[in-house]
Amino acid sequence: MPLRLYPLLLCATLFFACTSDNSSNTDKQKGLSKLLSTQKSEPTLFFGDVAGIRYYEVRRTFRDGLSFNKDGFQQEPSWQIEVIHKDSIYAYDPNSKRMEKFFLQNDHGKVYNFAREFFRVKTITRDSMVLQRLYVSGKIIAADTDYRSQVYCTFYSKDYIEKTLKTTVDELRKPSAADSAFVKSLIQKSNADPGNRALVFAARQPVQFQPNSPNVKTEKISTIDVLNKRMASVDYLYPYFKLTINKAYREFNYSFHVVVDAKGKLYVSQVEGVLPEDYPHRQKLLQGICDVYLQNLFHIIPGKTLNIPHSSDVRLTVIGKK
Repeated sequence: MPLRLYPLLLCATLFFACTSDNSSNTDKQKGLSKLLSTQKSEPTLFFGDVAGIRYYEVRRTFRDGLSFNKDGFQQEPSWQIEVIHKDSIYAYDPNSKRMEKFFLQNDHGKVYNFAREFFRVKTITRDSMVLQRLYVSGKIIAADTDYRSQVYCTFYSKDYIEKTLKTTVDELRKPSAADSAFVKSLIQKSNADPGNRALVFAARQPVQFQPNSPNVKTEKISTIDVLNKRMASVDYLYPYFKLTINKAYREFNYSFHVVVDAKGKLYVSQVEGVLPEDYPHRQKLLQGICDVYLQNLFHIIPGKTLNIPHSSDVRLTVIGKK
């Protein structure tokens, strides 16, 4: 049965960006200009028309053309596909590290399903294709106004990458200059007020707590929850550590959030399981534990995005044992 669409559809503006390397940017821009001019004159094809052509996903963005959002989530291109026939397709499986065969089902209009995902075709040519990845719950496709359906995947053919652009898939998949500028703007805001939880964003390379003493232990807690569709690919958005301190001044067990700034300094940002009237006292107590114990007994490496340190939020469970 065809999926039922919400009525509101928005146009997607696709933004093709280059990496920050100037010479590489120039080459890619020339290739992109040629590709765009070709697409203007060449009508959109169907999947069956491009059978036998290997395509690599080189860019995955939100509707604004960026790979990052304000929360620090990064869209990462990973697909490889090759149409076999109008109703079958190969797609790369990163787990088995090989191409797997899937049914290519036209649900309705330009909406297709393969490899357990739904896509809306934006354009298909022999050099490239652009697919909008759709979020589906039950038999309902989320509208374009839903951020979960605002994901756009750009593919280039193997020949176009190698013979026209004369570059590699890995090079094309690097964050663009626009991505870098956006991330730096977020970092600049958080650096101006490093302890402000409202200004932080998730680090692509999360915070690390490395023991400085045999009396302490670090355990990274996974937040993966398959039943609630929280997969390994987003685990970095929710960093969570259990820190155990032996020979503490007394027994305790606290769960709370801290902001770890670009220099590794800790700021208690949220306290769990406490009444409102007790909040200020508990926050002061936990800040003392951070300042006396955690800052001295652990080597704290701040989170980084694009290899730039910045403030990020971390959940902690700190256990003290006498």
